Amino acid sequence: MEAAELAIADAQRASTDDTKSSAGDKYETGREMMQQETNRNMAQLNEANKLLVALNRINTTGVSMHAESGSVIFTNKGNFYLAISAGALMLDGKTYFAVSPASPVGNLLSGKKAGEEFTLNGKRYQIESVV
Repeated sequence: MEAAELAIADAQRASTDDTKSSAGDKYETGREMMQQETNRNMAQLNEANKLLVALNRINTTGVSMHAESGSVIFTNKGNFYLAISAGALMLDGKTYFAVSPASPVGNLLSGKKAGEEFTLNGKRYQIESVV
């Protein structure tokens, strides 16, 4: 979020600092490119804010016997954090795949308990524990 905010500020500052020269088309093209960059960064910032809201809604103090938002699911073929789609995360030398409950993998994991299985891309996963 901070990187997107800085990039937006930089693009806006560059746009303000840019002075019109005799090459009007070049000036307009530069301003348009800065505007597109600002729009791209605003979209990234919006998406980051949505993810932050989703993370803030997750209850991290409860303990559940089945996989739900906020759960860490340990399987025989990898570990999953059921929260938001954020890719692979490293913690204490272990990899966790952060997945959204609304994603195909999240749908497979949701509601599962230790000892249950699911199939993903032709591979069978055995759930070892849910925290």
